[in-house]
Amino acid sequence: MNWDQVQGKWKQLKGEAKTRWGKLTDDDLDVVAGQRDKLVGRIQERYGVAKEQAQREVEEWNRTLGQETDAQRGGPESQRVPESQKDRKVS
Repeated sequence: MNWDQVQGKWKQLKGEAKTRWGKLTDDDLDVVAGQRDKLVGRIQERYGVAKEQAQREVEEWNRTLGQETDAQRGGPESQRVPESQKDRKVS
């Protein structure tokens, strides 16, 4: 999901962000308003992590949002076979 989509759906995604980063307050999430840099900054403040770590966490979360959306729509991600299961033999 690109960040324009995240911003547009922020009211729906705030709950998922709150679940992922429980130390963020509702006020933090209101200030973030779907803005990537503000989310990274708030994660840095609340969790005491480096900017690079916060950016990695946000990018990983964003990737999972895209996968969940595809799975809900029945898109290609929902039909993807995990790498660990590709070579398994079916009995």
